[in-house]
Amino acid sequence: MADQINYDLIGDDMQAVVIALDHGEKVQAEAGALMYMTESITMNTGTGGGLLQGVKRILTGESFFITTFEHSGSGQGSVAFAAPYPGKIIPLNLSEKGTMLCQRNAFLCSAYGIDISVAFTKKLGAGFFGGEGFILQKLSGDGLAFLHACGTIIEKKLKPHETLRVDTGCLVAFQESIHYDIKFIGGIKTALLGGEGLFMANITGPGTVYLQTLPFSRLAERVVSAFSKGNMGETKRGGSLLGNLISGDR
Repeated sequence: MADQINYDLIGDDMQAVVIALDHGEKVQAEAGALMYMTESITMNTGTGGGLLQGVKRILTGESFFITTFEHSGSGQGSVAFAAPYPGKIIPLNLSEKGTMLCQRNAFLCSAYGIDISVAFTKKLGAGFFGGEGFILQKLSGDGLAFLHACGTIIEKKLKPHETLRVDTGCLVAFQESIHYDIKFIGGIKTALLGGEGLFMANITGPGTVYLQTLPFSRLAERVVSAFSKGNMGETKRGGSLLGNLISGDR
C-alpha cells in the first residue's frame, strides 16, 4: 500500500504535496507541516514508537512528536503538507532507492511506517568541520518519503569510485551506499579569501546524491547581514552605488 500512494506536487518555489488516501490508509508528517485535510481525515500525535524514537527525532532536528493522518471515511480523502521555506519537495521511493541519509530537518512527510532514525558520520572530523553537524537523518522502510530543500534540486548519479566535492550546506540526501567524508580544501589563504570555508564534503559513489542550490543557512545569513547593515549608503529605493558596494550587493 505504501508504494502506491497517489500524490501531486503543487507550486514551483513554495511547494506543497497533496496526498490522496483511500479508507484506512495513513501518512505521517513532521509537526507543523500540515496545510489542510479533508473532513474524513483523522489525526493523531504521538512519539511513533516510544520515548527513544522521539529522542532520535530531536537529535535529527525534528519534533519529539510525529503526527499520523488516517482516512477513516468512505471514498477518498486528501491531506496536504507545505514546506517551511522556499525551495523544492523531493519524492523518494525507498522501496527502490533503499535507505537514505539526509541533512537535519529535511524530512517533511512519508508513508506510514517509514522509520526516521539517527545516522552518525563515519568520522568525527566530518561532524565537527562539516558545517551541518555530524548527525544525519536516516530514512528506511518501504514506500514514499518526501524531503524539502532550499533552492533548486540537482540529482547526481555517481558511478563506483566517482567522487564529487560539495559545499557541505548544499548536500541534501544520498543513498547509504555513498561514502561520505569531510576534506580540507587546501591553503588557508584560498579558503578564507575565497569565501568558501575550510572544508568540503567528499562523496564517492556508487549511488544517487541530491544537492540544493541555496542552503537555508546561507539564505538566513544573508538576510541577517542585510538587516544588521541597515540602510547605510541608501539615498533612494534600491540604494546608492556606494551603499551597494559596501553591503556587497553589486
